[in-house]
Order: sequence, then structure tokens, then C-alpha cells
Amino acid sequence: MLALIAVLTLFATRDVTQLWWIALLAVAGLPSLLAPQHRLIAPLSRVAEVVVLGLAASHVAAVASIGGTVDGLGASAILPYLAVPVTVTALRRRFREGSALLAVTAATLLVSGALTTVGGGVQLGQPGYLAVCAQWLILAALGLYAAGTLHRVMAVRGEGKPQPYAEATRLLTQLRTVARQLPGATLDPGGISEHLLEELRTVARADRGAVLSASGGGRLVVLAQAGVDRVDWETTLDADSAIADAWASQQATTAARSQSRSHRGGDVSALIVPLVAGVRTVGLVVLEADAAQAYPPPVVSRVTALTRPAALRLEAALLFDEVRSLATNEERQRLAREIHDGVAQELVMVGYGIDNAMATVFDDADETAEALRTLRAEVTRVIQELRLSLFELRSEVDRQGGLAAAIAEYARTVGASGGLRVHLSLDESTARLPAATEAELLRIAQEAVTNARKHAGASNLWVTCEVDPPYAQIEVSDDGQGMADQRPDGRYGLAIMAERAERIRGRLEIRPRQPSGTTVAVVLGSSSRRDNVRDSAAPEGE
Repeated sequence: MLALIAVLTLFATRDVTQLWWIALLAVAGLPSLLAPQHRLIAPLSRVAEVVVLGLAASHVAAVASIGGTVDGLGASAILPYLAVPVTVTALRRRFREGSALLAVTAATLLVSGALTTVGGGVQLGQPGYLAVCAQWLILAALGLYAAGTLHRVMAVRGEGKPQPYAEATRLLTQLRTVARQLPGATLDPGGISEHLLEELRTVARADRGAVLSASGGGRLVVLAQAGVDRVDWETTLDADSAIADAWASQQATTAARSQSRSHRGGDVSALIVPLVAGVRTVGLVVLEADAAQAYPPPVVSRVTALTRPAALRLEAALLFDEVRSLATNEERQRLAREIHDGVAQELVMVGYGIDNAMATVFDDADETAEALRTLRAEVTRVIQELRLSLFELRSEVDRQGGLAAAIAEYARTVGASGGLRVHLSLDESTARLPAATEAELLRIAQEAVTNARKHAGASNLWVTCEVDPPYAQIEVSDDGQGMADQRPDGRYGLAIMAERAERIRGRLEIRPRQPSGTTVAVVLGSSSRRDNVRDSAAPEGE
């Protein structure tokens, strides 16, 4: 820019000595070039640039006018440099500073124009000088405004760009709040669908009706039905049906034949309205009446007016249901393994015992009585297992009691039921771990204690809990038969513990305990008091 205005100045004035203004501009701008991030030097340097620029523009315009250029238009040789300081402020997002620079430039041009005389009058009275100054000030202001607008647009787009975890946190928080405020406080897809059918039957005749939703694999599932009889609806999206057409076109469709596979014939009118949320079809509403032409355009309009807001409600319910399924799937799998490996097997044994008692009931009364006593003891034990499982499900970390108290309560309860002597060592600071982390550590401790009770055949159980956020150590040891001889089904619990430890960025350690037994330890973070997991081979009297 300095080179450009130097050429323009020579062209306008034909005077090499006027280039000293160019050198003065270079000197004024040098500090901001050398220290662009400095809070004071860089802004002052730019102010000096615009002051020199205003004085140079007035002087060059006067010299150029004397040389023959009309009405002070020579200022246009210097004023293009105004883009330099203004552009720098725009790039650094200092839009207020840019506005201040324009104000300083305008003031300098006015003062210098008023003090400079040309042809017996002040330069400020020349229309050409005023026009050139106004032109460049307006162009610079428009450029600064455009840069500010572009920055705001990009900032909004940047905020709108999905950030997976931040966005998930925001949406789930909103979902929890909204779910509590909904009418009926429900996000159940079936309930919403039933309510929608009830509303639609008030504005349109419907001897039969259903709300269908996608289930994957090109098929639909029935969320709710209305009518006297249950209907076998057409749920295949690749079939030649009005249902498939409405799903594909996202437009309300009418048909003169039933959309069920079990219809007996006769006059039928069918109306299929897609539930579209944004650009995605989340479901279909199917209404049928045993009459011809039951759904003229006015009726279709009333129905679609009700289904539009219902589509968003149903999508929210379906998404909430999916999130809930993902969140509970792991616990379902764990419970399924627990039931299969525990209660289910025990009930099978009870069944065998009943068979044996029935086989001997008429032959040997004493043997039958003994078998029944054994069965009664077994049933008592199974009931106790069920109660422990329910206790485990209900156990959680109390925000007042803390993690150590929750683990201690569980260990005492389970130890008493299994005939174990429980030795507790609890060391918990007043600071707390995140609630989700405490919940995972509690589940790991529960799994370790349960494994020791069920599979180790131990007499003693040592439970150590140290919590000093961000550090935590949970250690469960037993004097049982050790890992080598344990039942294979206990390995499932170890896999679950490893997954939980990995989820909270902890480490799980499983090692033999001397002289017998097993130690399971989970460590989170590092402690200034202790860098490694403590050796749990404590004396028997501890």
C-alpha cells in the first residue's frame, strides 16, 4: 500500500519531496508491525498512522491543486492507505478500535483542511476535497461493518456446529427439564400415539385406526390402535400399498381399499397421513371408515392440522425411548446373566428335588420328608439370593453418606447373608468424586463382593476404600479358593468390572492373595500418599 500511494502521490504532485509523507507513514506504522499483540503500542501506532494520513492527505491535496488538479482531488492519492489500519483492526476483531480510528481520521481531515489555505481560501471549502474524504471514510466504514457482520455470522455458524459431547449434554439436560413439564409428564410413544388417535376421531370418522412407526428392516410397528377389533395392518414398506406410498412421498394419501391384511371386504375409505418432523418421517397415522368417500379434502386438512405438532412430540418420545434403551441395555445384559447363572439354575435344582420327592412319596416317608426339608432350605436360599439382588439394584451412593458408606453397607449386608467375616478399612475425604464416577466404583465393589460370596468359598472378606479426589482406590480381598478354581460364570463379573473401570479411566487389578484367595482392586488417578495399590496380604487378625 505504501508503494501504491507513493506512485499516486508522484503522479498527482509531480514532486519527489512529497514522498516524505510516505516515509512518515512507514515510521508511524512500524511499532504496530513489530509488536502487533501489544496492548498499548499497537493501538497507538495505528492512531499515529491515521493522524499522519489525515495531515498528508490535506497537504498533498493542496500541492496537487497548485499543480493544476481541480478542487482538492489530490487527496485520493493518499487516502487509500486508510484501508491498512482499518483492515488490521477488523482481522483482529477490534471493531470498536476500527470505528475510533475512522473518527480520528475524519477529525484530522477536517482540522487540517480548515488550517490549509489554497488559492486564497481554506481547503475545507473545496467540494472535491470534501467528496474524496467522504468517499474513503464511507468505504472504510462499510468495509469495517462488513467484516463485523461476517464475524458474527461465522460465530453463529460455529456455535451451530455439532460438538458431540457438549451437544449431548445440552440436549439431555433440556430433555430432562422438558419431560418434567410435559402434560402428564410422559414421553411414552404408545401413550402419545393413543392420545393422537383419540384427537383424530373427534374430527374424522374412524372405525379403525393406528399409529405406525419404523422399526428397521423396511417394516413398521404398531404403536397404538383404535377400534372394536384388532387389525392386522400392512407393515411392509416395500409392498404395493397406500401406506408405502405415503411413507415415501411424505404426503397424505387416500385409498378406496383397506390397509389391513384381514379386512373382510365392503366399502372402505382409508386415510394415511405421514408424521413428518423436519425432513424425516417418524411414523404414519392410518384411519379407516366402512364407507365410501369418507375423507374429502376438508377432513384431510383437519387431520393434518392435528398431526403436524404430534409428529414432533412422537419424535421426541421415540428418541427418548432409544436413549433410555441404550442407557439400560448394559444393566439388562448383566441382570440376564445374573438370573441365568443364579436364580434360574437354582430353580432348576429345586425342580429336580421336587421330582425326587414325588418319586419317593409312597415308598419311603422318611426319605420324602428329608427331601422336602432340603427343598425348603433351598427355596429359602433362593429367596435370599433374590433379596440380595434387589438390594444391589436399589443400592446407590447417598450424597450425604458418601461412597465409602455405601460400599460398607453393602459389604456388611452381603457378608452377613453369606456367613463372611467382613473387615473394613475406610478412608474418605470430605471432597467428592463426580456422581457418575462414584456410581461406577460402587458397582465394581458390589460385583467384587458378590463374586467373593458366590464363587470363592471364603470365610473372610477384606474391603478397603480410600477416596481422596481425584484419587480413589477400592480393594476387595478374600481368603477363598482363588481364581484358578473358581466357577467359569464368575468370569462374566470380571469382564463387567473391567468395562466399568475403563469407562471412568481407572485400572482394574486382579491378583492372587497369599496364602489363599484373590484380591480385586480398582484404582482411579494417583495419590500423593501412595503411588501403587497397597498389598492386601494382611494378617488374619487385622
